[in-house]
Amino acid sequence: MVATACFCMNAHAADPFVIKDIRIEGLQRVEPGTVFSYLPVQVGENFTEEKGAESIKALYSTGFFRDVQIQAQGDVLIVIVEERPTISRIEFTGMKEFDQEIVRKSLKAVGVAEARFYDKALIDKAEQELKRQYISKGMYAAEVVATVTPVERNQVAIYFNVDEGPTAKIQAINFIGNEVFSESTLKDEMQLKTGGWLSWYSKDNLYSKQKLTADLENIRSYYLNRGYLEFVIESTQVSITPDKKGIYLTISIREGKKFTVKAVRLAGDLLGKEAELMQLITLKPGDTYSSAKLTESTKAIAGILGSYGYAFANVNPQPDIRRELAEVDLTLVVDPGRRVYVRKVEITGNAKTRDIVIRREMRQFESAWFDSEKIDLSKKRLGRLGYFTETDITTQDVPGTPDQVDVNVKVAEKPTGSVTLGAGFSSTEKLILSAGINQDNAFGTGTAIGLNAAVGKINQSLTLSQYDPYFTEEGISRYTDLYYRSSKPLYYVGDPDYQIKSVGSNIKFGVPYTEVDRVFFGTGVEAFQINTTVNTPYPYLQYAQSYGVPAPGYPGTVNTYNVPLTVGWSRDGRDSALIPSAGSLEQLSGEVGTPVGNMTFYRLFGQYQKYYSFSKANIISFNGEVGYSQAYGSNPFPITKNYYVGGIGSVRGYSPGSLGPTYYNTLTGVNQPVGGQSKIVTNLEYTVPVPGTGTDKTLRMFTFVDGGNVFGQNINLVLRYSYGLGISWISPLGPLKFSYGIPIKALPTDNIQRLQFQVGTAF
Repeated sequence: MVATACFCMNAHAADPFVIKDIRIEGLQRVEPGTVFSYLPVQVGENFTEEKGAESIKALYSTGFFRDVQIQAQGDVLIVIVEERPTISRIEFTGMKEFDQEIVRKSLKAVGVAEARFYDKALIDKAEQELKRQYISKGMYAAEVVATVTPVERNQVAIYFNVDEGPTAKIQAINFIGNEVFSESTLKDEMQLKTGGWLSWYSKDNLYSKQKLTADLENIRSYYLNRGYLEFVIESTQVSITPDKKGIYLTISIREGKKFTVKAVRLAGDLLGKEAELMQLITLKPGDTYSSAKLTESTKAIAGILGSYGYAFANVNPQPDIRRELAEVDLTLVVDPGRRVYVRKVEITGNAKTRDIVIRREMRQFESAWFDSEKIDLSKKRLGRLGYFTETDITTQDVPGTPDQVDVNVKVAEKPTGSVTLGAGFSSTEKLILSAGINQDNAFGTGTAIGLNAAVGKINQSLTLSQYDPYFTEEGISRYTDLYYRSSKPLYYVGDPDYQIKSVGSNIKFGVPYTEVDRVFFGTGVEAFQINTTVNTPYPYLQYAQSYGVPAPGYPGTVNTYNVPLTVGWSRDGRDSALIPSAGSLEQLSGEVGTPVGNMTFYRLFGQYQKYYSFSKANIISFNGEVGYSQAYGSNPFPITKNYYVGGIGSVRGYSPGSLGPTYYNTLTGVNQPVGGQSKIVTNLEYTVPVPGTGTDKTLRMFTFVDGGNVFGQNINLVLRYSYGLGISWISPLGPLKFSYGIPIKALPTDNIQRLQFQVGTAF
């Protein structure tokens, strides 16, 4: 389209004149008021040829018009315009690599969007922007062609036709200049690979400019953390094959000398805390220079100053390099900046969750001195809620007040409710049906409610539960449930008419007394009914007889009641409840069946978990559990309270609940487990990312060694052991864990189950 301009005055109006009226012609969508606002002349002013040219220039500069003419008829000024067409819609064909809505937003940044005026130069720019995005993904063969189609009412439709072509795969990665570290060592620091057996999943052999930039930074960090202070990446060459399907990377580096730290000192405004700050420096004289340790030290100093209210503290390391001696002196110049306090805490992104639910987790309060440690703690507490996919806390200066900041909390909510319908099959239960309605953040209040039911051949249950983490403003939690269960003894084979029914309710309170410690106490009521027949397993019949059921061979019913008191303590210092990689979890609990019921017993339970993470998301984890219980008074220990050990939740490689005391079933001719009053379980795992997935924590492999057993009244501490390997996956259905366990020195009577899976917890 060629824009033209015309300024015409008839012979009678060749001289300047006073404008009596201005008329606009040719408008379709632009408002007349908009044109008048840009015109540099008004009614009543003297009009000249210079002002006519100025008017044309002003209207062109708006970008609204592709043709502008100004005519004069007598003392009337006529402005004739031809509007640029506007974009009615933008469509993409053949685009699979990118989300179209995200691409539309990126094109809007270069001026191409629906309802905007059409500009061919901008369309060409948009083509190049799309091509650039494909190249950054390694898709060098991608072609992008824009087609402009006129539609009604002076509008155009823009069609971006995309031929993505193949993604270029990395054929080789070469290093030039590396002498200290081998090429394979440096390649291990990179996400980009030449391909492997899992590349179909990880796509690590597909070139990406962003990944290459990150890889170069990883290589630089690798050298800087090992003393090579003057390491430089001199050049990076990316070569593509003629068919645009192959990529060759050549990275040229200069390693330099390995430097040792000779001295470390502090300078600047130390606020009289030099001794305290020096203790935070992990890089000591005589150590090999490490950029990671230096960064760790500067962050620690800035962090401790932040805890004193200096939100903008800066620590600037200044190296003094003695190249001939391969030594470096480090001076950390401390500038604490100004001390500030928080004016207000702003919360955004919580469309559903109420403000109070977020604010009660904040440990940084309004009108208090800024404290970076409390900011970090607040972020962790918000992350542990499980309501948000992202949590970001930032600070912002308050204009005009140098000693105040605002704290901005931005969250991204995720769905916290679920409706589940399920069906399963097992050799023991046969068909299992389940259904549930659960909401972890009901009505945005932070309260969890659930209604769950399961129906199988052996077990049936119906449970209604409610958990309020802030039953009181002080953070005391309350858990209540109401349930009905019907079951038959584990592994019983036959066609028995007997069953164990229970109905009950519990209430438990949790009282926090530190950020990670909480004590629990509660009570409840349970009613058990055991129906016995001639087929009832002997241990259950023997238990029923202690409550007056007739001798074996006669049907009967026993009713027992329990009014338990529970007390417990937990300390949860893990970095995550879903995928822990650091910290520990400790729990102690006790349950006492009071004389108010006819089940008098006590149970003690303790658990300790420890997680340690090191190179590349490798994790060593330990779990230990001890349970002990006894009866007191005249009644025996309730068999319905027995512990069971075996399976993926305890000792893998053995069938669930199969370890410990058994009895010989004369009807089936096999030994059947009955559980026991005490148990010991230990698990040791070594977890690594699946090869080819980088540091992805959602898909991991692990090896394990398990030990444990369950005991009757006499504890002999003879444990059963197993070892094996497995894989864990954080799937859309929840955490899944598959293991293949091999029992150590299995007995002929052991019930072996090598391949097992679990949905749920870490151990």
